[in-house]
Amino acid sequence: VFVCVSTVSMFLNTLTPKFYVALTGTSSLISGLILIFEWWYFRKYGTSFIEQVSVSHLRPLLGGVDNSSPTNSNTSNGDADSNRQSVSECKVWRNPLNLFRGAEYNRYMWVTGREPLTYYDMNLSAQDHQTFFTCDSDHLRPADAIMQKAWRERNPQARISAAHQSLELEELHGCVCATASILLAEEEATTIVEAEKLFKQALKAGEGCYRRSQQLQHHGAQYEAQHRRDTNVLVYIKRRLAMCSRKLGRTREAVKMLRDLMKEFPLLSMFNIHENLLESLLELQNYADVQAVLAKYDDISLPKSATICYTAALLKARAVSDKFSPEAASRRGLSTAEMNAVEAIHRAVEFNPHVPKYLLEMKSLILPPEHILKRGDSEAIAYAFFHLQHWKRVEGALNLLHCTWEGTFRMIPYPLEKGHLFYPYPICTETADRELLPMFHEVSVYPKKELPFFILFTAGLCSFTAMLALLTHQFPELMGVFAKAFLSTLFAPLNFIMEKVESILPSSLWHQLTRI
Repeated sequence: VFVCVSTVSMFLNTLTPKFYVALTGTSSLISGLILIFEWWYFRKYGTSFIEQVSVSHLRPLLGGVDNSSPTNSNTSNGDADSNRQSVSECKVWRNPLNLFRGAEYNRYMWVTGREPLTYYDMNLSAQDHQTFFTCDSDHLRPADAIMQKAWRERNPQARISAAHQSLELEELHGCVCATASILLAEEEATTIVEAEKLFKQALKAGEGCYRRSQQLQHHGAQYEAQHRRDTNVLVYIKRRLAMCSRKLGRTREAVKMLRDLMKEFPLLSMFNIHENLLESLLELQNYADVQAVLAKYDDISLPKSATICYTAALLKARAVSDKFSPEAASRRGLSTAEMNAVEAIHRAVEFNPHVPKYLLEMKSLILPPEHILKRGDSEAIAYAFFHLQHWKRVEGALNLLHCTWEGTFRMIPYPLEKGHLFYPYPICTETADRELLPMFHEVSVYPKKELPFFILFTAGLCSFTAMLALLTHQFPELMGVFAKAFLSTLFAPLNFIMEKVESILPSSLWHQLTRI
């Protein structure tokens, strides 16, 4: 051992300053590359690569317990309910106010050169179209068979060409294919006026198919499936026509169409038509009717949404916001109406904490996706995109929101573990939102994640080694002295121990050990 220590000391004394420059420079380069990779991985996936590898692979090898694995087969009913709720809250929903691809999304892409929709989002829409607009008997009619293939096409031009082919085939029989007109209105029409014209053509064909299948729906499973498909087509056309009227400024007409649609098909709540109605009524500033709609749909047994929660908060804020002053409220305390408004804001923020930054214009908006994740950033964008103007119209509402929204987080210090009025905030929202929202948008994360330890560690290591490399290059002799002094100090305890051992052991025994 003494010989090894002596050899190490002789080796260190022979090292030149160039060696220390090369050593520190290489260390700085390697740690810098690790830092860049860690930062990129954290920005993309929201976690540290080194930490993830340690937890996933090294921890089981070292005998660690995987917390994600069930340790007790007798799980309590409460835990099971919580798990089921978490899964349901991570479900992706169709955006009730989604824009038109041809007239709105594509125009944005032509102007900016950016894709507003992700492949994942468009793939979900393709699955929706196949579910709502096709059935097993489509192969019996050539036009429907063509459209069944068209909805599966990934290429937009191929879909549009197939829709034209289907229309031409139907025109030979003096008919119009409703689903072909829907596709052209959604994807080929470059203005809302053109889209509305095509939807009106689709409405005539859709109503005829609906009446025929309604008479035959009880004749067998095949006819029942056709009637279900024709019902979905008719509801979709009428809702999109109402949205065209809303976009073209005919808001009262849109409200009437939406009310009639909800009366005609009261059980089709999956389309969330009431959210379209709420937005149109807010545009008319018909707050009494808005309250009536909320009284029906803001129910404990129905799934919530940002539109429901924040519209309820807006109505209560409207009653007090014009006279609200934080200074006066701190002196005299909150009145009953102000307390109700603040509680409504806290309830809305707990449901979706991403919305206030968009309403307060602390974060820039983008076009909303075609699908949203409830309580996620995608839902916040979709809500704020259409409802920011309604908050601005109510005097003092945004000021009240600005003064009170952050107080929500004091009531839920551990939002992933326990909620106040809702279930704990689901941890899956960030991953799903990254799939739904385009790459150029910075996804809002809640609760805000701190930088992982390994990123901070590699940043410090890179900076320290880079500084050492620079100093060694500028002052090689001086840094060589420092390096030798540091290494001598590092090995001093070992030398001290060896001297003690040598003094205690007999010289003959020590001689035999060194020979070994």
